[in-house]
Amino acid sequence: MLKNGKYLLDTNIIIALFADEANIKTHLAKTEEVFIPSIAVGELYYGANKSQRVTENLAKIENFVLNNVILSCDAQTSRYYGEVKNSLRIKGRPLPENDIWIAAITIQYDLILVTRDAHFNEVKSLKVVNW
Repeated sequence: MLKNGKYLLDTNIIIALFADEANIKTHLAKTEEVFIPSIAVGELYYGANKSQRVTENLAKIENFVLNNVILSCDAQTSRYYGEVKNSLRIKGRPLPENDIWIAAITIQYDLILVTRDAHFNEVKSLKVVNW
């Protein structure tokens, strides 16, 4: 397991946390710092708005956002995005747009991405773990 103690959570990990998965809670208890990409927050809001329990899910996200550090995109993130997307194009291995942005934020802040999406392994220099 990679250990710099600083992690960025992908949307699927946050959803697992919301589902009260013990494995996620155990790993989080051992981390030094955890960050959330603003892109994942947007994906969570989208999921909440199309869910059967909109109000309850929106409240859960609002509470989560208040209690975590959210990393947004800036000009430096955009630079990494362009590099990652071009590298994937050359390899013929595209990723969903939101995931390219998440990868860019991870690289920019030298974090370890926690995800259950294997396609992130296509991104050179991206540190990834699966909880």
